[in-house]
Amino acid sequence: MRQGLLEKVRLGKVLYENPLSGDLDIADFHLEGRAKITFPNGRMRMENELDATQGQKANYVLWCPESFPSDVYIEWDFLPIQEPGLCILFFAAQGRNGEDLFSEALVPRTGEYVQYHHGDIDAFHVSYFRRKELDERAFHTCNLRKSYGFHLVAQGGDPIPDADEVTEPYKISVLKYKNQVAFYINELEIFSFEDDGTTYGPMLNGGKIGFRQLAPLVAEYANLKVYNVEE
Repeated sequence: MRQGLLEKVRLGKVLYENPLSGDLDIADFHLEGRAKITFPNGRMRMENELDATQGQKANYVLWCPESFPSDVYIEWDFLPIQEPGLCILFFAAQGRNGEDLFSEALVPRTGEYVQYHHGDIDAFHVSYFRRKELDERAFHTCNLRKSYGFHLVAQGGDPIPDADEVTEPYKISVLKYKNQVAFYINELEIFSFEDDGTTYGPMLNGGKIGFRQLAPLVAEYANLKVYNVEE
């Protein structure tokens, strides 16, 4: 059952589809930082290559190579395997002056978080399955931040149980339409945000999407789809 913003729009054609089921599916993806990526269950499993004691240096981002328009619906399957850690999806990501995210004009990124929220790129990023700090494990939330900057613009409760209680993947989705963003887990709306284009910086339009994980989390991803969105 569609909820919230998703009720008000129509999903158009599929702009991008990837099962994330084997090495060939991510052959042209771009990894920033170091990670072990395998496909033991026909799903993309990501885990840190560097020891988690190295802090931010052990974290990483895996970018899809495609650039997408401003109005999109992004969905994927998510299965947590091992805690602690957290997951992030970056979207509408590009250089602060409109450069392609992989432009040589931008400073190289290596997975350390500050490079993504106070570097030379703009992006939205939603964090979910947050099981890192003690307060995050005691009170599970999903957060939407807007960068440049570290602006927390929306927040909602996370219904996903701990990894040892999960029995099947969850459908995670993000809807970005005009000046609005909504986040869903199994089609349940977790939060929504309406951007005025001023309070937290200029409006963000199209760009790239990327998956980020914090060590030592292990999780699997599958069935990535991106749809065009129409009114």
